[in-house]
Amino acid sequence: MQVQINTDNTLPGREALLGEIETTVRDRLARFEDRLTRVEVHLTDEDGSSRDLDDKRCMIEARPAGQDPVSVTDQAGSIDQATAGALGKLTTVLERTFGRQTNRKGH
Repeated sequence: MQVQINTDNTLPGREALLGEIETTVRDRLARFEDRLTRVEVHLTDEDGSSRDLDDKRCMIEARPAGQDPVSVTDQAGSIDQATAGALGKLTTVLERTFGRQTNRKGH
């Protein structure tokens, strides 16, 4: 599973942030690793200010092998919170997607 992280220029500490986010994504999606070809994470600060608003956005697009991509978005007061929210949503979507394929009635 390839993990690609894209950020805008307004996020502070980008290098350290990228490493943390990649580790978090790999840990949370480890059980789907053999079914995903690529995961793209897009991190943005909507207004570019340091005020504590829910303006940090994380959009994650996962590409399951042989299927259409799925994407989720979350907004929060920090990048970590937005990433955690988006990963929670993505985990739910992937569980449903892969569960439908393997848990058919009578199979």
